[in-house]
Amino acid sequence: MVSPVTVVKSEGPKLVPFFKATCVYFVLWLPSSSPSWVSALIKCLPIFCLWLFLLAHGLGFLLTHPSATRIFVGLVFSALGDAFLIWQDQGYFVHGLLMFAVTHMLYASAFGMRPLALRTGLVMAVLSVLCYALLYPALSGAFTYLVGVYVALIGFMGWRAVAGLRLVGAAWRWTELAAGSGALLFIISDLTIALNKFCFPVPYSRALIMSTYYAAQMLIALSAVESRDPVEDYRLSKAN
Repeated sequence: MVSPVTVVKSEGPKLVPFFKATCVYFVLWLPSSSPSWVSALIKCLPIFCLWLFLLAHGLGFLLTHPSATRIFVGLVFSALGDAFLIWQDQGYFVHGLLMFAVTHMLYASAFGMRPLALRTGLVMAVLSVLCYALLYPALSGAFTYLVGVYVALIGFMGWRAVAGLRLVGAAWRWTELAAGSGALLFIISDLTIALNKFCFPVPYSRALIMSTYYAAQMLIALSAVESRDPVEDYRLSKAN
């Protein structure tokens, strides 16, 4: 088991650009009422830095670890979703929703289906149904179905992230804790977006949404470092 101190020493320096870009976003705090390409760039900059974080481990690492590659591609779709949501009031909210739906499918695929953890899946399914039931009365038109599908996808992603989490024993891995924590923070961020957009104004919603979102993406990117499936094992599993 890799110690937390070792993790901080090895991965911390690679995350410095991400932390700086996140600080720039919160310090500038460009008004969301005036969307522009500059505000889109500032919002996406921390995600770009997470691209660089994964690339810093070498292109060969991504090419030989399918799960890490999927997380990287998920970050690409996340940046596209962030850009679309800058212009959500101009009719691009659905575009952003679709980009993040693809992101969640990629993340879920990266986390894999082993162990299955059916009890965890049942808990996540119940929570997803409760969240959708909370939002349903405020939904109308296509959003009635789109939000339902999105809730199912992010709930599935959360299940697969938490399913591999083991907090005790020799099998404990910090990357699984990062994946599970990141997925739960992502769900909190997106639930806040939905409540604020469809149900009622959430106090300090933007700060809550973006802080949990950036933390979620960082943790999910970190989870790719100790990848679960070197390409040799991946091919063997396919052959079996």
